[in-house]
Amino acid sequence: MGDLAIWLRVGGKINESLNYVGGDYEMLLLKKDVTYSGLRKMIAKLLNVDESVRKMELNFETGVPFKPLYGVTDDRTLELYMHHARQESTKYFLLVTVGEESVRHGKVSEKAKTEEQNLSDSYIPGLDSINEVPNVGTSSNVAEDHGFPELFANSYVNEMPMEMPSPGRSLFVSPTPIPSFVDVVRNASEGNEQGTAAEDVRTTPVEPYQNVPPIPISVVEANVEGSGCGDQTCVEEGIYGEGGILGDIEEHRIFRSKKELMTCVSITAMTEKFQYKVFKSKPSFVVVRCIHTSCSWRVRAKKLVESEYWMVTKYEKNHTCPTDFKPVRRRQATSWVVGECVKRKLINPGRVYRPRDVMDDMKRKFGVDISYSVAWRGRECAYDNMRLGTPEQSYKLLPGYLHMLMDTNPGSVVNLEVSNGNRFQYLFIAFAASIHGFSYCRPVISIDATHLKGKYRGVLFTAVCHDANQQIFPLAFGVGDSENDASWSWFLHRVKSVFGSNPALVIVSDRHRSINNAVQEVFPQVFHGICMYHLLNNLKTKFRNKTKELEEHYIRTAKTYNLQDFHVLFYTLSSAVPGVKEYLEAVGLHRWTRSHAPSRRYNIMTTNISESLNAVLVKVRELPITALVNEIRLLCQKWFHGRRTKAAGCTTMMSKDVEMKLEGRKDRAQAMGVICADQYTFDVVDGDRNYCVDMALWTCTCRKFQLDQLPCDHVLAVVRKTPYEAYDLCSLYYTREFWHETYRGVINPIPHISSWTTPQQISEFELQPPDVRTVAGRRRKRRLPSMGEELPTPKCSRCKERGHNRATCQNPIALHPTDEAGCSGSNLPTHQPIHPSDQHSTPQL
Repeated sequence: MGDLAIWLRVGGKINESLNYVGGDYEMLLLKKDVTYSGLRKMIAKLLNVDESVRKMELNFETGVPFKPLYGVTDDRTLELYMHHARQESTKYFLLVTVGEESVRHGKVSEKAKTEEQNLSDSYIPGLDSINEVPNVGTSSNVAEDHGFPELFANSYVNEMPMEMPSPGRSLFVSPTPIPSFVDVVRNASEGNEQGTAAEDVRTTPVEPYQNVPPIPISVVEANVEGSGCGDQTCVEEGIYGEGGILGDIEEHRIFRSKKELMTCVSITAMTEKFQYKVFKSKPSFVVVRCIHTSCSWRVRAKKLVESEYWMVTKYEKNHTCPTDFKPVRRRQATSWVVGECVKRKLINPGRVYRPRDVMDDMKRKFGVDISYSVAWRGRECAYDNMRLGTPEQSYKLLPGYLHMLMDTNPGSVVNLEVSNGNRFQYLFIAFAASIHGFSYCRPVISIDATHLKGKYRGVLFTAVCHDANQQIFPLAFGVGDSENDASWSWFLHRVKSVFGSNPALVIVSDRHRSINNAVQEVFPQVFHGICMYHLLNNLKTKFRNKTKELEEHYIRTAKTYNLQDFHVLFYTLSSAVPGVKEYLEAVGLHRWTRSHAPSRRYNIMTTNISESLNAVLVKVRELPITALVNEIRLLCQKWFHGRRTKAAGCTTMMSKDVEMKLEGRKDRAQAMGVICADQYTFDVVDGDRNYCVDMALWTCTCRKFQLDQLPCDHVLAVVRKTPYEAYDLCSLYYTREFWHETYRGVINPIPHISSWTTPQQISEFELQPPDVRTVAGRRRKRRLPSMGEELPTPKCSRCKERGHNRATCQNPIALHPTDEAGCSGSNLPTHQPIHPSDQHSTPQL
């Protein structure tokens, strides 16, 4: 639990009916580890009372008739009150009575200890665990059931071997086999491990990120309901104001910071079309007035004791300035205020929201004209607000975020490595749900890397595979500096340690030299296939004059299952494109063809699943590091939930995609003839060709049955004539049970940053951005095309020609186009005779 803001009623007294009468209202912010004595000192300081001289009693109303008041007399009863206040703070006021005579020593406490014990035993069971933070699945039993040794029992462990890295060392954040959350390991620049004695450190819940610059977090989430928003469109369209999401100014309203208070005042001023000026501003209070000297509108607020919260103490909302008084300029529309007004429009990272759109929205909602530069800076402020701060702040938040990710998703593997000066170097993440699901997927992993587009650039590594329904199943993600031998080797070492290595495993990638070197180093016994389309692009670059013949014959050659068919097609390809045979043989026939592959590739001949995932993350790759990781987690969380629901609703034996594929093959099998040799061997006539099917060995001479582990057309033709069942001939990887088991794991959400509980060593560790040179100017958003890649040319919607768009079109358009051949928009307009009925009289001037 985080800090708790409570209401106090002070200056009153408790009458004989046990009702608190009179007094005023105050507010205090209680730390989660506050003690009873500490609370009394805070109240005494607030009321300027010497508690050693005057007696102070604390009570709260229970709402039950048999004991309307309950005394707060020690740490246990304070914990009980805080539990109630967390449920509804405006209902459970802390009643403070100061005086020489104590009501608690009168009628109220005649059976104090007995009734308190009875009430605590019957009213709130399990009092000793009230303040424990609920950790999702953090018990050791859950971790052992999934086969992953537990790293953290909870956030309140007594002892944990931990030591933060000194400058020039690497930081690893990982579950087993590394026994601690943070270990000092090898210097990243030296490459050899140096043993560092780790001392036991007592980890207790601390206030998160004491050394991280404060990130502007709005009170929006807490005040959406009941904010008095008169126009629902202000919530839907993401624009504050009109009584908007930030809420109205009211007396006794609490704001998280002075900046949030002034933002609300500015939005109110823009909504009501007036200007204000700050009359007085001190660290402890602020007074704001209307810019007109005779106007009575004003706001006074003060800072609450020992907190960053501010409360409005006085608010005169009626204006008495002249009606003809119209300020020329709305100076309250600063970039920060504009950012607060439009930030809800940037929740979706993929939305295109230009500065011109910001200017139009501010004009439409508030009638305020802002410059392009203010709109641009306001949009950047909104980006920082919605993306967990600036890029630098995002790196400082990353260690705590990773700790919470592992805390809420036990069994997940997270590795964070830093270089000299605590600078970020590598990051690896594999969710526990992905680790569990990979056992039920075909052992073919597609790996790829794509460039990040943020301030500090870098690359995003991905490892994915296919599930039973032929959909993308994310396995692991990594972040590094670039695609080089060191980064790929580091990433693949983590993939191997998590998902293991076996002879049936296949890795598919493009022909990047660093990937090839890393796979040979990390997976020397694993077959490494290459994407046939990436190889096709290389061929198009080398053999430019034979592109059409090359593509047609190459794809058929690569996809064929049968060796005899391969030799025929490869000979045809070699004859059509001289020199291509030597080039492809040098690459290795086993690496790009299905027929020569030493291991089963199933139907995965390309890295299309990796490219598709990169396309999904195209806008996410512009975010800072912590926001990037969070969006990836949200995407995986959404995918797992949706597909788990879809798999649970499946009523067929196989997944839906496989069922459709089998239905199509059954239709083609009906036209085939079957000749029986014995009870296991059959001859299938498919047009002018014969295929031999052996049901004892599960083979067909077309080889599709063996390589895909699905019945081919010829096997299904045999099934029609025999007692065999088609479903019994399918691999378990395609079944409904494996499909559902793949998504059995749950990717749990991560609480808001205000609720994070991290060990002190992590909260004090300041992760620095990588040491890269940021290039001046606008960063590239569109990638450079690969060698041989043909990008689609734009087509103009005005003249229908290619090579430009409507905005840049300069071709003349015919006023009266005809249907005659050869007439196009690029020709000069042809003057047609005017029909008498179309003539109109021209008025004389």
